Parts: sequence; structure tokens; C-alpha cells
Amino acid sequence: PAPKLLFLTAPNNPDGSPIAAGDLRRLLQLPLVVVLDEAYIEFHGSGFIEWVPRHPNLIVLRTFSKWAGLAGLRVGYGAFPRPVIEQLWKIKQPYNVNVAGQVAALASLEDVETLRANVARIVAAREQFQRDLRRIPWLEPYPSRANFVLARVLHRDAAAVKEALARRGILVRHYRTPRLRDHLRFSIGTPAQMARLMEGLQAL
Repeated sequence: PAPKLLFLTAPNNPDGSPIAAGDLRRLLQLPLVVVLDEAYIEFHGSGFIEWVPRHPNLIVLRTFSKWAGLAGLRVGYGAFPRPVIEQLWKIKQPYNVNVAGQVAALASLEDVETLRANVARIVAAREQFQRDLRRIPWLEPYPSRANFVLARVLHRDAAAVKEALARRGILVRHYRTPRLRDHLRFSIGTPAQMARLMEGLQAL
């Protein structure tokens, strides 16, 4: 049977790549619903939520977990075509966002400028970190538009690099899936954390 629903993440996890407008436009011409997860969009700068009113088969999902730092509170939102909303109301669960999540989200919206400044700091740190990684001969970073950077580990065992960093108190993400076994993903932290990470990588 032909697919009816397509889920995409943009920027993508784990490589942080965005989706091009032309690619999304072509997908929207297919006879299916496209659900675009933009959880990391604030670190990219431009998304497709404004396309929803013009495309009856596009749904865009976003979250407070990343840019607002509310991971664990499960606060998200979406933009849906009206006919989809009408159908969702028929099957909606009786429980809404928990009170703690609601309070935290409202507090975030009252201090958006501070949060945007923090996003800008993370983006600047990401760009600098990617430049720094390119100077390490055994790492090959992917261009990222999220709050993390994925890098291929060359001529070394990625799992061993992860363990060596862990012994220094530095935690990074290693994947066991076949196509990512030689990769590590680094989250962007504070300036002190990023300096410590670079020191750890350069010492290996």
C-alpha cells in the first residue's frame, strides 16, 4: 500500500541538517500528509510553519524543550490544517499539558528576549566549535543547524573515544546503529564546557 503519512525532522537529528524549500515543496505535491518536526528550528532561524495555511497536507510541530530549556516538561505545539484539527478533536486524550509545563511555558514567553539571546549564544558557539573540530585531523564534522554537532571519527574507534572522554568527565553521544557507529554527537554547552571538551579531544 502507498504511504499516507511522512514524518521529517528539520533540522534533522542527529546531523543537524535542514530541509530545502524546494525539497519540501516537491514532497507536498505527493498524495500524503507531511509532518515536519521543527524541534530545533530556533537554532536554524527559518522554518515552514507559515506554509501550513497554503498546504492542506502539511503539519508543523514545535517544542519548548530545546530553545526554552524545558526538556522533560513535555510542552509542544503544532500548526495544522483546519480539517485535520477537526478530526484530532474527535480522538483527543482527556489530559492536557501538566500544570508545571504550563507555568514554565508561560514564564518562558514572558522572557523571550533572554531566551533568544541564549539561542544566539549557542549558535555562535556551534559555529566556532565546528571550526575547531575541523582542525582535529581525525574528526570530520557535518554542517549543523541545530544545538549539536555530529562528527565522523576517522582512523579511530568512536566508542573508545567516547569512553576516553567519559573518563575525563565529558559525556558525548555514541550510536550503535550500523551507519553511525563511527560517529559522535556533541551538544553545545557553556563556553567553559566547550573549552573543556576541546581540551579533551586535543589530548586524545
